[in-house]
Order: sequence, then C-alpha cells, then structure tokens
Amino acid sequence: MEARKRFMSIDLTKLPDPPMPSYTFTLFSHDLFEKPKFRDYDFYLKTRPHIEHESKSADVKVPGTTSTHYVGPGEYVASFTIGTQQIQSYLVIDTGSDLVWWQCEPCADDGCYNQHDPLYDSTTSGTYETLDCFAKSESCFTSDEVVCWHSTRECLYDVIYEEGSRTRGWIAEDTITFVLDQNQEKILFGCGKDQMGGVQSFGPEYSGIAGIGRRELSGGYSLPSQFGADIMAMCLSGIDSQRSTLSFHTTPFEKTISAELLPDPSNPEFYYVDLYKVFINDKEITLNPSIWNFRNAIDYSCLVDTGTAATYFPRDFYNVFRNTFRQEVQNIRLVNGPRPGGFDTCYRVDPGVVPNFPVVKMYFGHQDPNNPASHGTR
Repeated sequence: MEARKRFMSIDLTKLPDPPMPSYTFTLFSHDLFEKPKFRDYDFYLKTRPHIEHESKSADVKVPGTTSTHYVGPGEYVASFTIGTQQIQSYLVIDTGSDLVWWQCEPCADDGCYNQHDPLYDSTTSGTYETLDCFAKSESCFTSDEVVCWHSTRECLYDVIYEEGSRTRGWIAEDTITFVLDQNQEKILFGCGKDQMGGVQSFGPEYSGIAGIGRRELSGGYSLPSQFGADIMAMCLSGIDSQRSTLSFHTTPFEKTISAELLPDPSNPEFYYVDLYKVFINDKEITLNPSIWNFRNAIDYSCLVDTGTAATYFPRDFYNVFRNTFRQEVQNIRLVNGPRPGGFDTCYRVDPGVVPNFPVVKMYFGHQDPNNPASHGTR
C-alpha cells in the first residue's frame, strides 16, 4: 500500500526581493524498488546520513534546467553531466540525504559497481579539484561521516545508508552542466571511490545520489544548501509519464495546494509536514496522539523522503489502517503465505481484471476535510 502525492511544493521562507534566478531540473522515474528496513522513527534518523560543512555563500547564482525521470516505485533520477568531458549520468534524488556523490574513477580495487552510463573519471576533467581540508577547512566540517585526513589533506567521507549500501571517498569540486539549457555550476560533491563495502549494492541505473535535504543556514552539501535555495518545487511523474521537473527558487505551478513545512531543530536537514486526517473511503482512521511517541518528535508530523519507496506508519496506527483497508476490499483475494518485499497485505488480481481498491486520503496542514480547498492527497 502506498500513498502518492503528484505535486510537492516546499516553501521554507519568502523569497528575497528581487528573487534569485530560478533553477529547474527534469525528473525521471526508475523501475527499481528497494524496500527500506524502516522500523521506527529513532532508528530511521540514526541511519540516515548526516553531513555538515560550511556552504558556499548564499549569493551563488543558480543555473538552469536539467531533466529528471521516474525510475520505479519511489525513485526519481535527475540527469546531469559532470566535468570537462561532459560525462552524462543519472543521480537518484533523495530529500532525506544531504550529500551529492558520483562514482568516481579511478576506483578502489573492485570498489565501483557496474552502471549503465560511463563512469566519471576525475583525472580527465580539467575542472576537477580535490578539496584541500587545510586550505578550505570551512568546506570540510568534520562529523561522524566526514574527517580531514591530515597526511593527505583530503576531506574523507564514509556514508552508510539505511538499507545497508555504502559509499566512501573524498569531497571534491567540479562543474556540473544542466542538460536542458547547458548552464553550468561548480559544486562540492563526494567523489565515490568504494561503493561495494556495504551489505547491499546500488543499482546500475544510476551513478550516485543527489542529496536535496533541507537547506542548512550554517552549511551543508545538499543542493539547496549549496544554491542557497529557500524554495523548491517538485512535480512527480507517474509510471506512464515521460518526465517532470525539480525547481529551485521558484514554483512553476500556479494552481496548487500546499501544506506548511514544520521545523525540527534537532534534525534541521529533514522535511516534515503535519498529517492530521486519514480516510479509507468514508471511514476516518483516528490519529491518537499516543501513537506519535517519537523522541523529540513534532506532534502529528511526517518525514517527507523521496528516497523511501513506501509510506510507513507507526505500528499501532498501521494495524488499524491495515485492518480497515482489508474490510473495505471486496471480492479480491488476499495473498496467503510469503509475500513480495515483506508486505503483509497483498492481493491476487486475475489477468484483465481492473481491481476496485478503496480510496485512501491523507490530509496535511490543519485544514478541514469538508473544505473543497483542503490539503488532502489521494
């Protein structure tokens, strides 16, 4: 079961006057599903990578437009070229991550996984530069994942993602090109030398991850942080759609419904939104405050993460949700025994039959569900 929202607009603050130049990517979808081993909120926050550093100045000129695609349930990739060789590659877009990284030749022994696109070779790029963590210490803020290695003066990183995949390398600078308008910008990114040290590998459909975690005023490697972006808009394509867009500094969609993002000082890089009503058909699933027993959590808040393929509820609430959903399903066989991906509610549909599943609605932002302008998503 999965709740989808076709448009997401993120407005952290009002834009300065005059507004900064807009910045738009095209999004693409990817037919790859990796079910996260999410269990609870605390575990999730501990296993999401968290990286901090002093960012570029907020007056960075944001470049142009690139293309993005949907590549499967829950994953969207953006197309970039990098370096003077214009190596084109796709990066998974992840709002829950604050690091941008590419696989980066020369790799460690057996350190790079097989990918469909050509590998980026930093030694052939005239604009590549390894970050000197002495000369540019403000760009190598040490943390659990980042350290300044004194003997080589390299800013080394080691990030383990929640599902067990891992990337290791050093922070570097190079120029990326946005494929639709050919505008260029130099960014800090992880030059990934070893992606094979985790319990799970990355997929061949992409060359790395584009972290678009929430802008951190004190710095950050995410694209919003590096671009000084206070506003971001994402139009999410479906399986049959060709492509969609990801924009910074502008919301290119006039008629939209929005919900305010909630801050969490203890986790400033994440996006949160208030969930206050859930319906299955016309039956409301009561949101009891006691189920939101996360450490330091905001009441009724949900974490927005494009890097997670499914929507997850706390166990007590999920049990009620699941049981109600099953009661509303008519004349469709529930699968018994082992189910794909570890899900506990799967249905067997005969070929050629169009199933009539219950309608799930979620309402965000303290609006009245009876109001036509409510912030529900179906």
